[in-house]
Amino acid sequence: MTRRQIHLGAHFPGVNNTTVWRDPRSGSQVDFSSFEHLARTAERGLMDFFFLAEGLRLREQRGRIHDLDVVGRPDTLTVLNSLASVTTHLGLAGTINATFNEATELAKQFASLDHLSGGRAAWNVVTSSDAFTGENFRRGGYLAHADRYVRAREVLDVAREFWDSWAEDALVADPVAGVFARSISEVRHTGLQFDVRGTGLLPRSPQGHPVLLQAGDSDDGREFGATYADAIFTMHGSLEAGQRFTADMRARAVRNGRSGDDLRILPGVTFVLGDTPDEARERAREIRFQQVGPEQAVAFLEQVWGRDLTGFDPEGPLPAGDPETTSTIAQGRTRMTKDPVETARTWRELAEANGWNAREVVVEVTGRQQFVGTPAQVAEEMDAYVQADACDGFILVPTLTPTGLDEFVDRVVPLLQERGSYRTGYTGSTLREHLGLQHPHRLAPAARATA
Repeated sequence: MTRRQIHLGAHFPGVNNTTVWRDPRSGSQVDFSSFEHLARTAERGLMDFFFLAEGLRLREQRGRIHDLDVVGRPDTLTVLNSLASVTTHLGLAGTINATFNEATELAKQFASLDHLSGGRAAWNVVTSSDAFTGENFRRGGYLAHADRYVRAREVLDVAREFWDSWAEDALVADPVAGVFARSISEVRHTGLQFDVRGTGLLPRSPQGHPVLLQAGDSDDGREFGATYADAIFTMHGSLEAGQRFTADMRARAVRNGRSGDDLRILPGVTFVLGDTPDEARERAREIRFQQVGPEQAVAFLEQVWGRDLTGFDPEGPLPAGDPETTSTIAQGRTRMTKDPVETARTWRELAEANGWNAREVVVEVTGRQQFVGTPAQVAEEMDAYVQADACDGFILVPTLTPTGLDEFVDRVVPLLQERGSYRTGYTGSTLREHLGLQHPHRLAPAARATA
């Protein structure tokens, strides 16, 4: 019986509550050597792609720049284009917002990355209705929340028209006339967001279209992903939740004229390894309390309770009273919950049932799904998720920059290979080939419109 193959991406962790940024081994978040180390490690581990998030404005809390943002955030595409020169097979995926960027420019930028990398580009398409972030842009705050995916759909429609404007055989070599072009179509698009006329600036890139990722979990987000995306970045943790999410996304893809096999479902996960299960659990506990120090615990509590908690003791009980539901105490970051009052009630129940103080509650509820155990246990559990169709693989989020992936590559990857669930060498040159995805212009005509 052929085993389902595990797909792995490597997320550059940045500075956030999943990173042990106080650790003396923690490196720069800006220096290129950090990005290069993680990317080279991921390629050594035969992973599908390197994944980089985006920062459009420094976050604030109580009107001050958030402590974890003072390191700065380099431009995503600049980093990925640089990494193309120091890697040979690894895919290069970047999060770029469809709300605050022009479709024509995005089409050119990702086609350029695909050419420069030899077919390894991927675009994680995200949206925003955040007026705070929008203040950094000409149309700050203009987009209603309900219109986020209206614009995103049109951004991708326009980008794909530009990618498709050059036929695959558009360039012709003639021994007398030299190289000349044919079969280049003019793009004419008129819609709610864009009125565009022109042609793409580059020949068709090696993958036809860069690989598209998407991470929205609302109903609109899921429908958008099922229509356009090649891979879904999700946070669904348990095996059962993963199976439900995967089944839902594959069914949506079919309803949109695609095959369920056109999607790769990739939850973001962390991992902690130990020589024994007890050692791994102890390391995991230490890491979580390093990630959520007293200051970070109070910051999380302020986001839920919506008020200034200066002087609050995080080693004591949770804040008294109900949260303020209209507060904007935190700017530039996703609110932790849509219903703060219900969240506070749930947290109090957890605290009472387990005897936890406020910080312990925050540590528990803000952790990503973790694989914790010996290398053999982690390999077995990851494999079980994929074989049970709870996902197609994982986007690994190491807790240390930039060396946090090294141990996984050295100790877990060989065990996945022994199980027959993971490649022992790259067999293709493009990211689409790594992910087992079809070239967008070799799909059946009915599916081509949503490729």
